[in-house]
Amino acid sequence: MSHIVTVRSQIKDFAAVEAACRRLGIAQPTHGKATLYSGQVEGLIVSLPGWTYPVVINTTTGEVKYDNYEGAWGEQRHLDAFLQMYSVEKAKLEARAQGYTVSEQTLQNGSIRLQINQGA
Repeated sequence: MSHIVTVRSQIKDFAAVEAACRRLGIAQPTHGKATLYSGQVEGLIVSLPGWTYPVVINTTTGEVKYDNYEGAWGEQRHLDAFLQMYSVEKAKLEARAQGYTVSEQTLQNGSIRLQINQGA
């Protein structure tokens, strides 16, 4: 049986953030304070390619703060790719923790299809 699912993520899982960064080939996240254009914020810091300021995640609330000045200081596609990879990795971690097996397929339009089955 097939289902289409749209995921709206709250970024709360450090392991899934690490896995997303690894898949995208970007630096591993660090905890700390970062300066955005409008001031300092604290949380999990993710540096996206070509971005002037990092993305800062509050893993308690799931809130993501960033300033890319509507694309002038960083391309939105990099944040979109990170959010997609986080969602995929989080779903895989949760499924495996419950004893399911997971296979993944990237579709031509850039979507990712996960197939989750009962354990082997």
